[in-house]
Amino acid sequence: MTKTYVTNGRDLGGRVIILFLLFLVALYFLATAGLTPFAAICMLPAIAIFVYLAMKRQNTLFWYIFIMNYIVMGLQRYGYIPVPITVVTLLPQLLLLMSLVAFPRHGKNTMATPMLFAILLWAGYLVLQFFNETCSLPVNIGNWLTNIMFFSLYFLITYVIINKLINTPKNIMRFVRMWAVLSIIASYWTWRQQTFGWDNAENAWLMQGGMRTHIIGGSIRYFSFFSDAANFGCCLASSAVAFYAMALTTKLKKDKILFWIAAFCSTYSFFASGTRTALVCFIVGIFLYSILAKNVKLTVTVALAGALFVFIMAGTNIGDSNMQIRRMRSAFNPNDASKGVRDINKEALKKHLRDAPFGIGINIDEGSIPAFSKFRVVYETPCDSTYVFFWQRTGIVGVYVFSAMNIIMLLGGCYIVLFRLRNKTCKGIASGFCCGLLAINAGGYANHILLQYPNLVLFYGGMAIVYLLPAIEDDFTAYEEALFKEQEEKKRQKLEKKEQSRIKGWLS
Repeated sequence: MTKTYVTNGRDLGGRVIILFLLFLVALYFLATAGLTPFAAICMLPAIAIFVYLAMKRQNTLFWYIFIMNYIVMGLQRYGYIPVPITVVTLLPQLLLLMSLVAFPRHGKNTMATPMLFAILLWAGYLVLQFFNETCSLPVNIGNWLTNIMFFSLYFLITYVIINKLINTPKNIMRFVRMWAVLSIIASYWTWRQQTFGWDNAENAWLMQGGMRTHIIGGSIRYFSFFSDAANFGCCLASSAVAFYAMALTTKLKKDKILFWIAAFCSTYSFFASGTRTALVCFIVGIFLYSILAKNVKLTVTVALAGALFVFIMAGTNIGDSNMQIRRMRSAFNPNDASKGVRDINKEALKKHLRDAPFGIGINIDEGSIPAFSKFRVVYETPCDSTYVFFWQRTGIVGVYVFSAMNIIMLLGGCYIVLFRLRNKTCKGIASGFCCGLLAINAGGYANHILLQYPNLVLFYGGMAIVYLLPAIEDDFTAYEEALFKEQEEKKRQKLEKKEQSRIKGWLS
């Protein structure tokens, strides 16, 4: 039988003509209007692909979003993204959200949870920021909407997408496994930097200002393909805690091996980052897990190990020959110079923000604050952490509301771990995400990293999974038992083959 490709060829020819015409239009805009319109035209096929995936392949689009959120910082550093990052991260998320509204997925989900209430509380406060007249400047609706998007709607979008899409045991395990693999890749990239040095793109980034904060007194702070060492260290420290919790509780051998490797690699990485706050992230995360595990021996062991570790770091000089350990040890030095600078900045902000309980606002063009205004000082004072950033923009009231959002999420998640879940693996996953959320917030208290890639999708997306687990725990148990039986059957067959080969050896 002879196959014919006439129809397919005609279709392909039409597509080629369309792409060729699109290319000509892009070249015209490049010649007449510059690089940005050219890049925008070139992105049209990608946008068409996003729309197709949103309509037909929702799962595929989510995993693209998940991976892209993790590696987008490195891609930007290497010049692989010629358009604003939001085009390749936020646009697909919005398309996926609209797709899930138009074509809802079947499955169990729990939308009305304390986490949703907490997010809406924070979002509602930011909406009220429209009426903030602290700086007596005209309202800039564009800035107000943009800030609401980045400061609160990201949380809401992540929550809804996870709840509606990652609502099966298989997808939940894909989420944590892919997270583990990406953490291992990030750790490998750190090892490459330590072993072979910086490549051309990394050198260029350091020369453009990164060297000032990444090579300090002979200590090198490694950043892998993240935005900076602080973000990298805090993210990997928080990830390490989550992976330790999952490795201790999973029944599946392959997952246990993967999570242990990811945990060890993440631990190595956050030390290599030279970020002192990462050590605090790790300690508070492990402390919370020792409570959630409800194991007296584990709690005592963690307490003793933690006390010994703090004593070694704060009261001895052990390991001072290693520059990363020296850098970490400075976290326990109350007279550290950089800590003193942060305290000076906070005192300056406290002085000027006494009369601004709602901050300078997110509804204005901040650059237009008059030079003689005291709030110009507030705007120009470096914000060393996410919480300080929100203190500047939304005031002490905003900090309380943002803190309340995180506390409500965390307490609700801990309640689920302690009283709602029975499956050991589910408890481990939920404990890991709760500990990760507390850890990354400890990082956000000292560094401006909470809203950076990939922390929001990892840790707040993970908390959405925690609130989803009670609804699908029975399904998860059945899924895990099926995989466990398959694992045991393979193990039995392997032993049988080994025994048979042994018997053949004896007979021969």
